Amino acid sequence: MKKIILPLLVALLLSGCKQQNEQATVNKPFIMERSLQSVIDSLVAEHGELQRERINKGVRQAGSFWKATDGSEAEFALWCRDNFVSDPDQLDKLFQRISTNLEVIFGYFNKITVDLQRPLHLDIGEILPVDESFGSYSPSTHFKDDFFRNKIAFLISLNFPYYSLNEKSSHAADWTRKEWAYARLGDIFDSRIPSEVNQLVVNAYTRSDMYIADYNIFAGRLVNDENKTLFPPDMKLLSHWNIRDEIKSNYNGAEGLGKQRMLYEVMKRIITQEIPEEVINSSVYTWNPFSNKVFEDGKEVVKIPEPNTRYAMILDFFHAQQQVDAYYPSLNTFLLRSFEKDMELPLADLENLFTTYLSSPEVQKVAGVIKKRVGRDLEPFDIWYDGFKTRTSIPAETLDQATRSKYPDPEAVQKDLPQMLMKLGFDKEEALSIVSKIQVDPARGSGHAWGAETREQKSLLRTRIFADGMDYKGYNIAVHEFGHNVEQTISLHNVDYYMLHGVPNTAFTETLAFMFQKNDLALLGIKDNNSLQEYYGYLDNFWSLYEIMGVSLVDIGTWKWLYAHPSATPEELKNAVNTIAREIWNQYYAPVLGTKDQPILAIYSHMVNTPLYLPNYAYGHIIEFRLEEYLKNKDFAGEVKRMYSLGRLTPQQWMQEAVGSKISVQPVLNAVNEALPKIE
Repeated sequence: MKKIILPLLVALLLSGCKQQNEQATVNKPFIMERSLQSVIDSLVAEHGELQRERINKGVRQAGSFWKATDGSEAEFALWCRDNFVSDPDQLDKLFQRISTNLEVIFGYFNKITVDLQRPLHLDIGEILPVDESFGSYSPSTHFKDDFFRNKIAFLISLNFPYYSLNEKSSHAADWTRKEWAYARLGDIFDSRIPSEVNQLVVNAYTRSDMYIADYNIFAGRLVNDENKTLFPPDMKLLSHWNIRDEIKSNYNGAEGLGKQRMLYEVMKRIITQEIPEEVINSSVYTWNPFSNKVFEDGKEVVKIPEPNTRYAMILDFFHAQQQVDAYYPSLNTFLLRSFEKDMELPLADLENLFTTYLSSPEVQKVAGVIKKRVGRDLEPFDIWYDGFKTRTSIPAETLDQATRSKYPDPEAVQKDLPQMLMKLGFDKEEALSIVSKIQVDPARGSGHAWGAETREQKSLLRTRIFADGMDYKGYNIAVHEFGHNVEQTISLHNVDYYMLHGVPNTAFTETLAFMFQKNDLALLGIKDNNSLQEYYGYLDNFWSLYEIMGVSLVDIGTWKWLYAHPSATPEELKNAVNTIAREIWNQYYAPVLGTKDQPILAIYSHMVNTPLYLPNYAYGHIIEFRLEEYLKNKDFAGEVKRMYSLGRLTPQQWMQEAVGSKISVQPVLNAVNEALPKIE
C-alpha cells in the first residue's frame, strides 16, 4: 500500500482560514441593482411586457456573474441590448447551435479524461507516478473560465437562465420538452468557479480514487485465533465491495459463519484505522484481525496502524469543496449542492423518507424471518443478509466455476452482452444496436460504468476479471454496471434534445442497474422455479434498503459534522465518523440486530472516493421497486426504452411521466406486509 503524503492537505487547511474573506469578495456584485433594473426596463420597453419574466431572470443572472474585467456597467447594458433574443425562431436556432457545439466539447473532454485515466482504472500494468499527474488533469477545469471570457456563458445566462429546484418543480408539469431543454442548458452556468478551484476538486477525486482502487485485503493471509486460514490462498478482496460480497456469499457451508465474523473484524479495523498498514494490498504478512497481530514467516512483527489516511482523504475533498462554496451564494455547501443541485431533492425530504422507513415496524418483522432462516441470533454483519436471493442456495464455488468458464476474458463478456439483452426482452436488432455502443474493459478496481457524452463515443463497462476468469462476485457487479451502460446509451441516443440526455439523478441509473443485477442468474442460464420468488424479492429489496439507508445517513452526518468543524484533523474526523456511525446504529439497528455501538455503517468506500453518492443507492432502490411494480406484465424492453428516453427531468416529474405517480416508501412497506404471510 503506497503511503499517502499530505502536503496539499496542509495547504488546503491553511487556505480554509482565508475563506471567509474570499467569500465576501466573491459574492460582492459588480453590477449594482439600479443598473440591473435600468437594463431590464430598457429591454422590456424594446421587446414587450410578455418578455419581462425572461428578461428579468436573464439580466439578473448574467449580471450576477459579471466582473470588472468583463467590462463596465455601461458595457454590460450595451452587451445585454445586443445579445438578448426575443424572437422564438431565432432563440431556437441559437439553442440548437449551442447544443450541437457543447456536445462536441463535452464529448472530447470526456474522451481525454477517459484516455488519460486508463492506467488508473484498467488492469493494464503498473501504475507509474506520472499516471497520477495525467489522471488528475481535467480538460474541463478551464471551461467556465473560457466561456465567461468569450462571453458565451453570459449569452446562455441571459437567454437560457438557470432555474432553481423550486422553480423547476413549479413549472414541471407545464413546460414543453423544448422548455425543459432550455432550462437544462441554463444549468450549465449556475456559477462562475475559477479553473484553479475546479482543479482542486479533480485532484482530490483522483487521489482518493487511486487510494481506494488499491485497497485490497488478501483474505488467504487472514487467520483466526486458532491460527487457521479460512479462505483460498489467492483470494484478494477489494474494500469494501468484495469484503461485503464475500460476507453475503457465506450463508451456506460449515465455515461460513467463521468467515463472516473474520471479515467483519477486518471491516471494523479499517473504519477505526487500527488495520496494520503492512497488510493493506500485501500478501507478505499473515494477519489475525481478531487480535490485530501480524506475522511474517510465523513470527509476530511490530505493526504500524494505517495513519488515518482514510479520513485525511475525506478532509482533502472537504477542503477542496470549501473553495467551491464561495461561488454558490445560495448553494454554499457541498451538502446543498449534492441534494438541491445534483439529486434535485431537498435533504430534509430525503432524511424524512429514510428515517420513516428505518423506524417502520416491518423492520422487526423481516428481521424475525431472517433469524429463523439462519437459526441463530442475528449479528451486525447480517445487515448484508442475502438469503432471500435464489443464488444463496447455490454454493459459491459452483457459481464461480460457471462464470469463470463462461467469461475467461473481457472479449467473452463483450460477446455475450447481446444475448443478455435478448433474455431481458430486447429483440436481436435492438440488442446489437445498444451493445455496439458499449465497450468492455478489464477493471483494476471492482468495476464501474462510464457513460459517453456524445453520440460518437461508446459507454464503457469496466469489470474485474482475474487470470483464471471472472468470479461470480465480479460477474454480479458487471451485470449491475451493464444496466448502467444500457441506461447511458438509451438516455443519450433516444432522447429528443441533447441537453436533456441522461437521467434526473444517479439514483435513476442505479435503478436500472439494480433491475439488471437481480436477473444475474437468469442471464447466466440458471433458472429459478421457486413459486415464492416474487415475495422473496420484496423482502430482499426491503432488507437492502434497510442497510443502505443507514450507510447513507452516516455519509450525510459526516458532512454535516465537517461543516460544523471545518478545522478538524484526520484523527478528530475519524472519531466523529465512528461516533456518528454508532449513534445511527444504536437508534435504528441495535434494537433489531441486538448488538450496540457498532461502527460498521461507515465501511463504504464511497464515503472516501465519491462522497454523498451513497444516498443515490437508497433512493434508487425505492424508485426501482416502483418501476418493477409498474413493469409487471408489461413489455420490459419497450418500457425501459420509453422511460429512459424521457431524459433529465426533475425526479418527481420523471416518475410522474414514467409510471404516473410520485416517489414514496409506502409501496415497499405494503409489499413486505403482503409477502410475510406467504413465506412464514
